[in-house]
Amino acid sequence: MTSLPKNTVKKLGLAIDLDTCVGCHACVISCKEWNTSNYGSPLSDMDAYGENPTGTFLNRVHTYEVETENNDYKVVHFPKSCLHCEDAPCVTVCPTGASYKREEDGIVLVNEDACIGCGLCAWACPYGAREMDADAGVMKKCTLCIDRIYNENIPEEDRQPACVRACPTNARHFGDFADPNSHIAKLSTSRYGIELMPELAAKPVNRYLPPRLKTDQGSNNLPDILTPMINKVPKNLKGFLGWVDKVLEKI
Repeated sequence: MTSLPKNTVKKLGLAIDLDTCVGCHACVISCKEWNTSNYGSPLSDMDAYGENPTGTFLNRVHTYEVETENNDYKVVHFPKSCLHCEDAPCVTVCPTGASYKREEDGIVLVNEDACIGCGLCAWACPYGAREMDADAGVMKKCTLCIDRIYNENIPEEDRQPACVRACPTNARHFGDFADPNSHIAKLSTSRYGIELMPELAAKPVNRYLPPRLKTDQGSNNLPDILTPMINKVPKNLKGFLGWVDKVLEKI
């Protein structure tokens, strides 16, 4: 079995904002594109255009409808990938040492050359974050785009996981949780970042930022900023603006 490092210099991971994630799957597609063309063997697709298409994805987005305390219903989009646990059971169960956790940054990886595809790590992972590549016959998982975050041949702003760079709503954040002064550590603290299922004692590094309460958009206490602007519009417009006004009235 594989042993875990006692401590890691860094704790690189993601903070995922469930308040701003809109479930667009941009993170899923960018992850698939980057990891298919770079680190490890390509992420296969089986019968992609057939009746029962399947494929290997390192990141997936699940959508749920949940009931709130006010008996309202809210749609929550929940991205899921490897959480790079400090006490990763997927590593200690591996019989060949293919699954391992890096001491320098805490990233959990799979050595595909040593993987025999036994699937024990997938059974041990409490979050279902590993996927067997049916074509390659080896286990695949999120690498935090390790071939990207340390790549000095690309612009510094691009040295982040592909999913983070692709997110249009800035719902994904990347950094070092071991540094209390880092952006991600401060963000997680201020937004009460949640450790997913702590009772399992896997100590995941990634954090989920819970949805925030919404203010009442119809409150009478909100300032009326539109009415004064509308009242300033001339009633008898001339020229091009007058023509546009007449056209809009007919619609």
